[in-house]
Amino acid sequence: MTPQIEAFFHEASNTLSYLVWDPTSLKCAIIDSALDYAPSAGRTSTESAEAIVQKIRQKKLSCQWILETHVHADHISAAPFLKKTIGGTTAVGNQISAVQRTFKTIYNTEPAFQTNGEQFDHLFADHENFELGSIPCQVLHTPGHTPACITYIIGDCAFVGDTLFMPDFGTARADFPGGDAGALYDSIHKIFKLPDNTRLFTCHDYAPNGRKIAWETTVSEQKQHNLHIRSGITRDDFIKMRTERDKQLAMPALLIPSIQVNMRAGDLPPAEADGNHYLKVPLNRL
Repeated sequence: MTPQIEAFFHEASNTLSYLVWDPTSLKCAIIDSALDYAPSAGRTSTESAEAIVQKIRQKKLSCQWILETHVHADHISAAPFLKKTIGGTTAVGNQISAVQRTFKTIYNTEPAFQTNGEQFDHLFADHENFELGSIPCQVLHTPGHTPACITYIIGDCAFVGDTLFMPDFGTARADFPGGDAGALYDSIHKIFKLPDNTRLFTCHDYAPNGRKIAWETTVSEQKQHNLHIRSGITRDDFIKMRTERDKQLAMPALLIPSIQVNMRAGDLPPAEADGNHYLKVPLNRL
């Protein structure tokens, strides 16, 4: 079955968020939403997320799911705002606990912070089936970029998060805590086993060589043309390339605020005694 899809490009973080809906039931899902954040002022706003809400209301959709492909390191999730505004069940992969355990230590979070994923409404297991309205869906655990990355297969489409980019930009980095280039190779080949005409939707695009922003490709196109992992590239070759390339990459500009919020399902750290929320900067830890 074919869902209807509309992409929303968050220019500040080069993030693609998706509104996906079943045209029969008008049930919808939001995948990888983005909160606006001005790091120089420490201010958040919801303009980008409000555009998704406006589209949902315009089309008279009912929000069933608010989905994350992983704990993002380059933008803050707008899931709490969306859930409060239009409802929906927040969800992520059940390996989120591995990410939370790592970063609880790095950020020295409050003792009450739990590392069992309880901040999300639902934790998906590998190969778990679910539905978006009348459309059958399935989850694939696709670690490598992070230990908890998942791909959502919704009808004839797959939302791959940061695992794959458009063919001319390649694949995700694998050098964050818990990342693994070999696991990333294996995960991508799991995606490559989907039917060749499966439509793939990426979470980011960086428009190399000045082309227009793009976000949709297919399994066949990726296998034939992906810069890093097209057919014929061995696991060892990929690990070598990915490891060498990752050493040259700077950390994402919003990594420090993003992860400490996103591992809480988009909620801010608890307010302190003065009633205000604060983000930590762990010095010399990343």
